[in-house]
Amino acid sequence: MLALARWGGAAFLVWYGVRSLRAAFRQQSLVTATGDISLTAGKAALAVLGATLLNPHTYLDTVVLLGAIGGQQPGDGKYWFALGAVLNATLWFAALGFGARLLAPLFARPLAWQVMDTLIGVIMLLLAANLALA
Repeated sequence: MLALARWGGAAFLVWYGVRSLRAAFRQQSLVTATGDISLTAGKAALAVLGATLLNPHTYLDTVVLLGAIGGQQPGDGKYWFALGAVLNATLWFAALGFGARLLAPLFARPLAWQVMDTLIGVIMLLLAANLALA
């Protein structure tokens, strides 16, 4: 069963790497909306809830993964681990939000997408090779 998971993971990484390398040769850029976009607080809250509570990775990561690792910490370590996980998530998502806004002008250029897709493709193929040869 472990061998099946390893080869399945390697196959997925190869597929994803090839897909990214193919995308690097297409002209693409980030098109952002210009002008005033009206978004009510209710629509924004529904979008956030949909992206978080309806996302299965939310439960996998927080309940299963973090719960299993945090629960193994001795004494008060589990509380410090939980605090660290919350602070990390807060910093990560804030950086994603502000970083997306700051990097939008960069990714309006096709060359930025080509560089990013090439890097992703190479990294995925290296990870696939590492997994297959392990």
